[in-house]
Amino acid sequence: MAKPNIVCVDDQRDILATLKKELQFFREYTKLYYCESGDEAAKVLDEIDAAGEHVAVIICDHVMPGKSGVEFLSEVNNDIRFPKTKKLLLTGLATHEDTIEAINKAKIDSYIGKPWETHDLINKSRVLLTEYILEEGLDYNEYLPVLDQDTLYARLRNTI
Repeated sequence: MAKPNIVCVDDQRDILATLKKELQFFREYTKLYYCESGDEAAKVLDEIDAAGEHVAVIICDHVMPGKSGVEFLSEVNNDIRFPKTKKLLLTGLATHEDTIEAINKAKIDSYIGKPWETHDLINKSRVLLTEYILEEGLDYNEYLPVLDQDTLYARLRNTI
């Protein structure tokens, strides 16, 4: 089976380089993509979908030229191809109204402010990946080293 995909979107190359370094934790069990815009990410999503693969998690900056992260994640939220894709918003400039809009329009699953702590990014990404794998009905045993054990056990307890 193809590995689940994690797609990162940020217009700043240094942020993408940091994400690439910090998300290496997932490399053996997922495919990682790094995009500089919502439009580039949309093309990547089309390619992943055309290959019949899973888009498990999108990690997206909020403030970007052209299409904002909330606009992009709202489009993903409304795309019937990605109903279970988990969305994590990164931002250092969001207002209270921006955050409400992200929750209401894009249905984000998690939020991290910039700058972030590496362990927070990894932990939130692990939780989202775990939730996606369980909701999608994938064999979680293949991904155990990168899954969040507390989330996994809680979900399994509730289904037994």
